Order: sequence, then C-alpha cells, then structure tokens
Amino acid sequence: MTNSSQPAELMDHPLVLTWPVQWGDQDAFGHVNNVVYFRWMESARIAYFRQAGVPSASPAQGAGPIGTGPILAMVKCDFRRQLTYPDTLMISASIASFGRTSMKMVHRIYSTAQQAIAAEGDSTIVMFDYAAQQPVVVSDEIRARIDALEGRTKAN
Repeated sequence: MTNSSQPAELMDHPLVLTWPVQWGDQDAFGHVNNVVYFRWMESARIAYFRQAGVPSASPAQGAGPIGTGPILAMVKCDFRRQLTYPDTLMISASIASFGRTSMKMVHRIYSTAQQAIAAEGDSTIVMFDYAAQQPVVVSDEIRARIDALEGRTKAN
C-alpha cells in the first residue's frame, strides 16, 4: 500500500491507507472529533496485521470460535493539527519494537490538504490467548512476518 507518491514523513512505514474525511466525522466545533482518530488508527492496525499475516482470534478471520490473536492494551494520540472536511488522509502503521508478549505500533495521520502530519499515535498490542484469558509470547513466526513487512533483516 506504499508508493512513491507518499510524503517523506510516511516513507518509513510499510502500511499506508488513503482515507477521506467524512462530513459526519466533524463535531459541533467544526473539526474532526478526537474519537475518529482512534478509529482511523484501528483501521490501519487491522490492515497492517492482515498484510503481515498475523492471525486474528476472530472466527470471521478463520481462527475458530476462540483463538490467539492481538489485543489492544494501550493507545494514545498526540493531536498536532485540526482536521476538517473535505480532506484526504494518509494513515500509516509500523511496528517499532517487540516485547516478550507485546509489540509497540506507531501511527501517523497525514493531511493532504495541509501537507502535514495532523496526529501521531502509538499503541501497545499484546498477543493474547482468548480461551485462557492471558498473554502469550509473540512467536518467532509472527516476529519474522512483521520484520519481513517492515523490511528488516535479522543480523547473524
């Protein structure tokens, strides 16, 4: 989903969604409501994991009734600029680091109308066994899939 027409601020992120601001995204103050930014980051997060081949615990994704998959443990957003309709955004996702059972994902929301980053976010995602209701280790296979998507190679 990346291409050469991306702004430099997004080139280091392997997944970028192009997304239109909708009229209904705005609130009574005439700018996009803060909760919408979190939905945009969620859409990029889900697309990232699908592209990386990270299994979902959702039966709709073929994991069976209950399985192991990512769960959001923390999310934050730093709002840099107000967004308004109309605009087209570029919403990026990248895994910045791994913990034993978790990974840190970073996002940037770029306004094409303003030609600038409008928001930056990060989240902690935990690999989770939904049946046992506990975190599990991020497998070497998942780490390798994400590293491949990120263009990182393992040092020998």
